[in-house]
Amino acid sequence: MQYDTLGGDPDPPGRAGDGGATVRFDARAIPVADREEVVRATVSQTLAPLEIDFPGDRGPAATTLAITDLNELTVWSVNTTAVRVHYKASRHDDIRPSLFLGLQMTGSCVVQQRDREITLRPGDLAVWDSTDPFIIADADGISQHKFRIPLDRLALPVDVIRQISALPLCPGHPISDMAVAYFRQLASRPGAFDRPGGEVVSQPGIDLLRAVITTHLDAVELGKDSLQATLFVRIMEYIQLHLQEPDLGAGRIAAEHHISVRQLYRILAAEDISLGDWIRMRRLEGAHRDLALAFLHDPISAIARRWGFTDASSFARMFRTTYGVSPSEWRELSRQSPA
Repeated sequence: MQYDTLGGDPDPPGRAGDGGATVRFDARAIPVADREEVVRATVSQTLAPLEIDFPGDRGPAATTLAITDLNELTVWSVNTTAVRVHYKASRHDDIRPSLFLGLQMTGSCVVQQRDREITLRPGDLAVWDSTDPFIIADADGISQHKFRIPLDRLALPVDVIRQISALPLCPGHPISDMAVAYFRQLASRPGAFDRPGGEVVSQPGIDLLRAVITTHLDAVELGKDSLQATLFVRIMEYIQLHLQEPDLGAGRIAAEHHISVRQLYRILAAEDISLGDWIRMRRLEGAHRDLALAFLHDPISAIARRWGFTDASSFARMFRTTYGVSPSEWRELSRQSPA
């Protein structure tokens, strides 16, 4: 028998552009005999294809989920009697390479990846990713907020992700405390982002997670080798921080990091990043988001300048080429009331 794995809630997660719709799932709505199968299908659809083990001696499987899709950031909160989940990272999986941030809610939980193991307790942060197998386990059931972010939006090399997976992130550091407070509020109030414009919280969340990761790397004193290993990370962090400044360019970025322009391009090319194209696309995405905000009445030219575009006509051409509509058409379309 087929069941609506999302419990009949309004919209399935993961649809591009939905921006903020929260989907809720409660396994109690599913007949007992089918619950485990439906839970596995729901998790596969909304997070990743996972093997899920339920204890056989504790009654019917119980799972509640709340999933909020904020475009590039998916908030995924779970309470389940499952005691173990296993992701095998098959190259055949139809999943965009992603980083998962775990924020422990209650109890404790073990995370394993790349021969490392960490026990998370309430308030602890850790990350793991979809490029290698991972296991999450708790003999008492799993209670956790998870946040999924595409790896390419973090602008961090894979070796950096591998370096920090399944490790405690900056325990006791102010930036970690700030991240815990931010992500806990984000997960605890998903309904607050069901209104138009709610998806704009995704970029600050991504920026904050990147800051936690780079702070963690800086805190590990491995001498000059560590400094060199994090050069790409620090370059991308600098670009993100100054993205809206019109004079941001290769010369300024290279000088800030005490390297030549040629070396800068070589470092970025090793990560398949074209500097000009990357900056241009991130600026266009920022303008695209701002134009969709119903409460923002700034002229289009002012929004373009805010995102580093000094020529309004050039901005309009690039916007139409990228999104298929003019800035004014996009603003009108995005603000139309639902039928």
